[in-house]
Amino acid sequence: MKVLIVGGGEVGFNLARRLSEEHQDVILIESNPERAEFASQQLDVLTIAGNGASLPVLERAGVRGARMLLAVTSQDEVNLIACLAASRMGVRYTIARVSNPEYHTRGSVLSREALGIDLLINPERECALETYQLLQSGAATDVAQFAEGRVQLLGIVVRRGAPVAGKTLVQIGEELRDFHFVTAAIVRDGRTIIPDGDDRVEAGDLVYVLAPSSEVTSVPPLAGHDRHPLRRVMIAGGSTEGEYLAELFEEHGIECTVLDHDRRRCLELAEKLPRTLVLHADATDLELLEMEGVAGLDGFIAATGHDETNMLSSLVAKTVGARKVVSLVNKFDYLPLVAKVGIDAAVSPRMATVNAILRYVRRGRVMTVAALKGIDAEAIEFNVGPNARVAGKALRELRFPKGALVGTILRGDEIVIPRGDDEILPGDEVIVFALPEAISEIERLFA
Repeated sequence: MKVLIVGGGEVGFNLARRLSEEHQDVILIESNPERAEFASQQLDVLTIAGNGASLPVLERAGVRGARMLLAVTSQDEVNLIACLAASRMGVRYTIARVSNPEYHTRGSVLSREALGIDLLINPERECALETYQLLQSGAATDVAQFAEGRVQLLGIVVRRGAPVAGKTLVQIGEELRDFHFVTAAIVRDGRTIIPDGDDRVEAGDLVYVLAPSSEVTSVPPLAGHDRHPLRRVMIAGGSTEGEYLAELFEEHGIECTVLDHDRRRCLELAEKLPRTLVLHADATDLELLEMEGVAGLDGFIAATGHDETNMLSSLVAKTVGARKVVSLVNKFDYLPLVAKVGIDAAVSPRMATVNAILRYVRRGRVMTVAALKGIDAEAIEFNVGPNARVAGKALRELRFPKGALVGTILRGDEIVIPRGDDEILPGDEVIVFALPEAISEIERLFA
């Protein structure tokens, strides 16, 4: 499939890398010549320096032969114009990254329906939703939902002395027969392992677990974490992500305080968030955080517009005693550092955008995609068609590529934790965990 990507920043670069690894025909358009040159040297894609909203540039990129255009620059207007031009030049599917909420309002003259664009993605709102899910999941470093919320994927660090530490997956399965979860991946010393029964879980490992949503609260204690309800939270930074998140907390009756250094922004937020306490303050002020009772908070979210400030205020909050600390991080290079410096979890508007776009790019039988922070792995939910190569076969008969495993099979209301003798039937929804090199083969099996 030929895909045009407009914008070679963090989002565009990572989308181009992922899609090229899956052997898609990718053309990347970037207005900054230096960034375009960097992308051409780092990626196996055709790179064109120019404005993606320019008709001559789109023509030079071969837009008329493309099946899909992904406009993901940081400028809403450029993304919208690129999509409008592409759709009128024969591109079948168009996706725009758009932050301005005016473009998301139904009935607006500039809504997705009115513009004829297939998908508008709001990174800030996607990020706020992910943050809320992370805080609700307690000890999780990553969280994703599948099967309309019936199954969750949790990333969680195994603590020393945890019930599962030092045991193989076979031993854990025998001891925990009443629990229904699958260990989909183990990250150790920066290396991702798609495990089999003989692999051992060690203290300090980051493990990714698929489990029914009704049982996810039982996972943290197995990894050595206590359960804590979410009652009081603080958001450092009155960014758009922080505002969306505060709205979610108000909707769910969670006590929330917002700090921001800009007095004018504080007044705006106070008007928009009637049930939230808004304070004009510096989120890196240790004395202030102690005075505001951060030590008793269930969650602290650093959501300013600067990654460095977010990470610093997160560390300050952790030092003071906040139970769970989440930092908003825009730069992809910073994501692996979060756990190393002692911050509980990170969220990224740009990674949230990549996830939403990948889900749409893989349409057809693909229902949900979750790309994970810090590791090059994806969890993909497939709907099994009658003509799929996997249909009607037991798992042990299938030659799954190395670096992939079936995590869960959903059959109607039943959630099946798969074993070798289990069959995949037409109509099943199957969640697969895979490394990039295995994804194209997995998609062929489920096509």
